[in-house]
Amino acid sequence: MAPLLEVRNLSVAFDTEDGVVQAVDGVSYTIDRGQALGIVGESGSGKSVSSLTVMGLTRFDAGARISGEVLFEGRDLLNADDATLRDIRGSEIAMIFQDPLSSLHPFYKIGDQLVEAIRAHRKVSKAQALDRAVEMLGLVGIPEPRRRIDSYPHEFSGGMRQRVMIAMGLINDPKLLIADEPTTALDVTVQAQILELLDRLQRELDTAIVLITHDLGVVAEVADDIAVMYAGRIVEQGPKEAIFAAPQHPYTWGLLKSIPRLTQSKDEPLVPIPGRPPSLINKPPGCAFHPRCPYVEEEHKRIVPPLVPAPGAPAHLHACLLPDARRAAIWARLEAGDTPDEALASVGAPTAPGSEA
Repeated sequence: MAPLLEVRNLSVAFDTEDGVVQAVDGVSYTIDRGQALGIVGESGSGKSVSSLTVMGLTRFDAGARISGEVLFEGRDLLNADDATLRDIRGSEIAMIFQDPLSSLHPFYKIGDQLVEAIRAHRKVSKAQALDRAVEMLGLVGIPEPRRRIDSYPHEFSGGMRQRVMIAMGLINDPKLLIADEPTTALDVTVQAQILELLDRLQRELDTAIVLITHDLGVVAEVADDIAVMYAGRIVEQGPKEAIFAAPQHPYTWGLLKSIPRLTQSKDEPLVPIPGRPPSLINKPPGCAFHPRCPYVEEEHKRIVPPLVPAPGAPAHLHACLLPDARRAAIWARLEAGDTPDEALASVGAPTAPGSEA
């Protein structure tokens, strides 16, 4: 059976006065029905642009140059006309954003906005649409939904507004829901509630989910597979269990080691990734992560690493030029509590000149 969504070698660039911004550079992934994919990376890594392109929203940006393929149930979304995309958006593919207050109209009641979302895609009466709106508000955990449909967005808390956005996204039973940083503006308790809600709705409704976030900890409970993006490219991709148990890329190591753990001492400092993400106008040559990588060798500055399978795990892909044994040894030392410098000192220098290539 063909995947629900297939993205093939997607590239998105924007012409600006300062130069060409290569926001997405050859990204490929697939999502099956009912599957959850977490796309993780720092701001500017290309996560949101790739998903906005799937929705057909970047085509309206002046100077946008898009190549590759985006196939939804076999239909080519990149070459679809505007009418086709309007039919698909909100009906078969829905998207929720990180700031629900700016996504909801402040002058209209919640119920009116939900009813509009339904009637834009379905030929139903206003009363039927209102009943569906109440049903969805109850499903996402809004108390007294029949009464709250007459509330305005500012009368809801941040967590409740995000639940409203999830209800709006799911109200037409889409096959795919894209959630772009849905928990960023929320406190940790509400974050956990929203993630639990997405996980439950995915299981109950069999909706495929793309969860975009900068935090690997956020996708730990929800995602089936994870794609780690850096500077517009996927640098590691695979099943969630493999990413957490045996990460292969130094950037993924940095993301994991920067997450606070309940088992660590309160005096133990977090280990941030040094440096800053690169400019997408002037990317570093070779491996884009090499200016921030503690384990970099000269070859890394010249060779662009391809996505290759990890040892014994064909579904676990990574784009790192470190030899397999050396990579495994460094991660073992990091897991044991070493700092990057200590881990590098423990494994020693490469065994032979050029072995990092």
